[in-house]
Amino acid sequence: METRAYLKGTRLSPQKAGLVADAIRGKSVQDAMDFLGFNKQKGAAVIKKLLESAIANAEHNDKADIDLLLVKSIIVNQGMRLKRMKPRARGRADRIIKPTCHIEIILSEGSK
Repeated sequence: METRAYLKGTRLSPQKAGLVADAIRGKSVQDAMDFLGFNKQKGAAVIKKLLESAIANAEHNDKADIDLLLVKSIIVNQGMRLKRMKPRARGRADRIIKPTCHIEIILSEGSK
């Protein structure tokens, strides 16, 4: 049985979120929570909260055993980019692009 959790439009670069996602892909839920708890990147805190939501979904909706859950897949996609302007010299302006990303976690039950 697979359980999913989504987070859309988070104010985090997809590249930075992808680095954290690559580290926990394929691990057990307990190992992933330990890694995310001690990692000091912003992406780790965001993904940890989403992983807790996915665990709660698995426990409540699918009646899954938490000890057997694995991070089957974690997908990070690019979201909408916020465009802002920064004034420069001589009446010009530079564009500031603030990226967002969409994150999806899929948990599955594996054997111990």
